[in-house]
Amino acid sequence: MKRLEHARVLMYSHDTFGLGHLRRCRTIAHALVEQFKGLNVLIISGSPIAGAFDFKARVDFVKIPSVIKLHNGQYTSLDEHIDLEETLEMRRSIIRHTAEHFNPDMFIVDKEPLGLHGEIEDTLRYLKDQDCTLVVGLRDVMDAPHLLKKEWKRRGILPKLDELYDDIWVYGPPGFWNPLSGLKTSKELNQRITYTGYLERHQPAETKGAINAVAGDYVLITTGGGGDGADVVNNVLAAYEYAEENGSHDLLPAVVILGPFMPTQEREAILKRAEGKSNIQLMDFDNRIETLITDAKGLIGMGGYNTFCEILSFDKRAIVVPRTEPRQEQLIRARRADELGVIKMMEPNLASVPQKMADAIEALPKRRKPSEAGCWLPLDGLKKIGEIVESDLARPARPELRVIAGGG
Repeated sequence: MKRLEHARVLMYSHDTFGLGHLRRCRTIAHALVEQFKGLNVLIISGSPIAGAFDFKARVDFVKIPSVIKLHNGQYTSLDEHIDLEETLEMRRSIIRHTAEHFNPDMFIVDKEPLGLHGEIEDTLRYLKDQDCTLVVGLRDVMDAPHLLKKEWKRRGILPKLDELYDDIWVYGPPGFWNPLSGLKTSKELNQRITYTGYLERHQPAETKGAINAVAGDYVLITTGGGGDGADVVNNVLAAYEYAEENGSHDLLPAVVILGPFMPTQEREAILKRAEGKSNIQLMDFDNRIETLITDAKGLIGMGGYNTFCEILSFDKRAIVVPRTEPRQEQLIRARRADELGVIKMMEPNLASVPQKMADAIEALPKRRKPSEAGCWLPLDGLKKIGEIVESDLARPARPELRVIAGGG
């Protein structure tokens, strides 16, 4: 382990929907403190369940008020009694004061260059004046090019991305997808882009504290946070019902993780539907899902970034039923991975046909693993990020700046 004396990394995860942003930040943070003694990481997160995860020594988080994204794309406060603008103002204030007091050497922003509703722009400008390295980390796929272009133009993202950020990290390999495809990026900005490779995941060294344990062979069904995962779960349940009624399929038992953000009405309907089915085991949430993935014979999911990294990391046969709206990120990733033979993609309309889904589940344990697909999707992203951080933070320490009050 190398040493970076007193180095501080601040991370930002806006977390309006699902678990992906926080889990990605946490993965990077843990990798950094494992690689470098003396390095401390603080994550600013809007996730309402940030406290449900374990954090390594020298990694901590600051919770900002939660905002949730509705199905129509609009945002609202998690607390219905607080106005959205009031919530956003509280978030801006906490973010800025956290940055001032933590005094980071590097600020890593996840996916949203200016934050939710531009809430970190003021903090970015402040930190830039403090000679802090500003980094934005992008998924391998952001969205369909025409949708991203429209959104970023409306929000004025691209000019400020070019103006403010020192580095742009793409958490994937260059040959898979260009997340900024379709945007007119400057030559100078393009020179600041680094493709890191995917972020490898590992089974926790300590598994005794895992919430759930499963005996025997099984297929794992996971939809991330579960906020829009009910359709996939119901499609799987319909497939098992079809197989039982027709006696025409030999399906492994299914372990289904509903996710902490599945709406109550949908959760209760699924719980009732699965009652009495001995080959279906339902779970709400597991903060150490890596153990369940490791032991599964195959995986069915929606193809979010973290799930895809887990499929690659644990070399799992997988069926992916991607979300197709309001973003096409999962659809693009699933189609590309299917082209490469890494996973099997099922369009949502096909997955809703019980016989088709039952056929796919039965065939899943016999599919080839991602490692057998003959393509190279590197999992060295955490190593690459460590090299970049070391190169940047090992430079001579910047002078301490102090603000002195006075008149003028």
